[in-house]
Amino acid sequence: MSEHTRDGAEFHSIWGYLRELDFRQGYMEADGVRTRFAEAGSPDAPHVLMLHGTGGHWETFAPTLGPLSEHFHCVAIDMVGNGFSEKPDHDYEIPVYVRQIRAVMDHFGMDRAHLVGMSLGAWVAAATAVRHPERVGKMILMSPAGLVATASNMARIRAERTQAVNDPSWTSIHKVFEHLISDEARRLPDLIALRQAVYRRQDTRETIDHLLILQDAEARDRNLIPEADWAGIQAPTMVVASGKDHGEYQSTARTVARLLPDAEVFEMPEVRHWPHFEDPDAFNPAALDFLRK
Repeated sequence: MSEHTRDGAEFHSIWGYLRELDFRQGYMEADGVRTRFAEAGSPDAPHVLMLHGTGGHWETFAPTLGPLSEHFHCVAIDMVGNGFSEKPDHDYEIPVYVRQIRAVMDHFGMDRAHLVGMSLGAWVAAATAVRHPERVGKMILMSPAGLVATASNMARIRAERTQAVNDPSWTSIHKVFEHLISDEARRLPDLIALRQAVYRRQDTRETIDHLLILQDAEARDRNLIPEADWAGIQAPTMVVASGKDHGEYQSTARTVARLLPDAEVFEMPEVRHWPHFEDPDAFNPAALDFLRK
């Protein structure tokens, strides 16, 4: 959401989305991990759990939290080892995230929830649907990972994130977002400042290798979801096809949509890795229509 500065230029801010929203931010313990969360919407409404990508935090869902919480009980979290949540001294492989997701759901009394996941979050959502199908209603998967892995993409992610932690300058952090958001105007200053604050933390520097374990070929291979497991997921799923995303994610989105027995594709040709953040005016109505029908 934008305002205009004195010279007429548009100024975009995360708080443009949150300033009138009745929500709370807090910390809870989930699977032994101090977990940061944001919650909005009536607890009596159907539940939606929002999962960010590698190195992220709940604010990536700032444009989504308000519209969805008008109809759903929404919780967005900083996953273990990410954002401002606790970063224990062990590798964060997919089962670690899945255990945390189940614990978060238990904490909020969610016997069953819709899962909205982006990149790593989409991978975790799908793995949860494979391992605990009774806990998952519908899924929205954006820039999904977890089906294939290419050495070049893993190397790119590791190099970018390691550089950003070693040198958490504005330029370094901004470079990360060039691969996440196509439109420069949507790379919000307060979003970059938040990520900079995360990467400047001592615990982030100490655990960055734990966070990036899924960029190692051997670890990634043992965590990938086989095609047969994708094909066995019964949760109705909306797969977002981001037209300017990295080729691996575009390919994965199409393949996953073909494998899943109950999937539909939502085309967003002008966005990159964060479709819901880059174009919420298109994403939010489509997400609501899918989740409510």
